[in-house]
Formats: sequence, structure tokens, C-alpha cells
Amino acid sequence: MTAETTDAGAAPLDEAIELAGLVSYGDESVVSRTLLKSKTGTISLFAFDAGQALSEHTVPFDAFVQVLDGCGEFTIADRRHEVRVGQAIILPANIPHAVHAVGRMKMLLTMLRH
Repeated sequence: MTAETTDAGAAPLDEAIELAGLVSYGDESVVSRTLLKSKTGTISLFAFDAGQALSEHTVPFDAFVQVLDGCGEFTIADRRHEVRVGQAIILPANIPHAVHAVGRMKMLLTMLRH
């Protein structure tokens, strides 16, 4: 897996945007783009090529994930959840979780710092 990160500037704050169009798929990789970063949290887009994953990890903040394209398998504390386009899931702080793209998948990740 190749991980690519882009920070091509924050999204415009005064106009409607097509979220899924702000990040592109990369062959055999996970591509991310940070839209907004502040002391209270971050909003990032991810594009996973089919079969790509983020291995199990924990973070000290709650995270809200919205699937924008495709389908993903989210494992939270050894419990698997299939999340499809238009659906969302909360990844609780300090609980191990992992992400696996069933096919190509784009998601919006909102991390909330306490």
C-alpha cells in the first residue's frame, strides 16, 4: 500500500462543494486531503483503492466517518461494520479500529478534539 497525502489548501468556505470530487483515487494506494485543521479538530477526505486499508490503531479523539463513494468495512473493537455510500459511523476515542475498502471507497473523516 502506498499512502499519499495532499494539502492543496482548505476548501472554500463560502460556496457549496462536491466533496467526493476533492480527492482522487490512486492505484493501490490511500490518498488523503485535509480540508480543515484547527485546535478543535480536523476534516479530511480519503480515497482508498480497492482492497486498501488502514491497520488497527487508536486515537484519543472521537471520529465521525461518512462514506461518500463505495463501501468500507470498519472494525471497531473486533466488531465489523459494513458502511455504504450515504451512511456514517462513529469511531470512539481510545477504542481500536481499522478500515478496509471492499472496493474503491471515498470517505469524509471529522475528528473532534476534546
